[in-house]
Amino acid sequence: MDIFGMALTVAGLCAFETISSIDNAVINAEVLGTMGQKGRRWFLTWGLFFGVFLVRGVLPWLIVWLATPGLGPVQALTATFSNDPSILKAVNDAAPVLLSGGGTFLVFLFFHWLFLEDKNVGLRGERFFMDQGVWFYAVVSVLLVIIVWVCVKINPYMALGTVIGSSAFFITHGFKQHAEESEKKMISGNMSDISKLFYLEVIDATFSIDGVLGAFAFTLSVPLIIIGNGLGAFVVREMTIRGADKIKQYAYLKNGAMYSILVLGAIMLTEAFGCHIPHWVSPLCTFGIIGFFFWKSVLHARANGQ
Repeated sequence: MDIFGMALTVAGLCAFETISSIDNAVINAEVLGTMGQKGRRWFLTWGLFFGVFLVRGVLPWLIVWLATPGLGPVQALTATFSNDPSILKAVNDAAPVLLSGGGTFLVFLFFHWLFLEDKNVGLRGERFFMDQGVWFYAVVSVLLVIIVWVCVKINPYMALGTVIGSSAFFITHGFKQHAEESEKKMISGNMSDISKLFYLEVIDATFSIDGVLGAFAFTLSVPLIIIGNGLGAFVVREMTIRGADKIKQYAYLKNGAMYSILVLGAIMLTEAFGCHIPHWVSPLCTFGIIGFFFWKSVLHARANGQ
């Protein structure tokens, strides 16, 4: 990948991390509004360190390392920049397992939003699926069976990766539901600022998983993921400072995030099954989808005098 390709990848990662963290920014802003100045300052400084370097930095490196057990920790970090044929082979061999798991996670995430989550209806058909919420578990169950069936024929470890990806979705979904309940308690209750800071860090780590797994649709390079997601985390912090009301003015950004997630999940599964997708497809699709829903959000805000 040349310099332009790396820059495009980092920009796409930054945009995706930003847009996929909309819910996280809203929760952070609403909870921070109930905290004292010292607690807010601590979260927006040290919280940024934990969010960027410990979660968005360590997690992608750990995933690549676990997916390629033949590599050491340093090799897992620098593998995609190595000229060693054995290291490149190890990464290429592990890629389908990683992509099948991440792609399954993202596709499940999209269908959960489409069927079960409250949303501002941005496209025709979304309300229909909201009314069919009972079918969510049937849809993802059938999808899981189909993906595993295809993966078993190619590589049994891909099937294992797919099951791990589906399990990760349901585990993180449980944490997110708990986060929403905790948010209500933190806003309406008498929790201390220290307790709120602890919950915010846990919530931030949980929401970051979407962005980290989606990043592998752009690249398997851990340094590029760290840079792109780190820049996105800075933008999310800026959105948090501006407050939940400012963020909510852009009514359809969440829609853009979820359709981006669907496309990236599909790209990851397609690549896992052996089809080559050029590296520029993921960032360009992300820019196009986000740009469309941002434009819709601006028109909606103007129509409502915001």
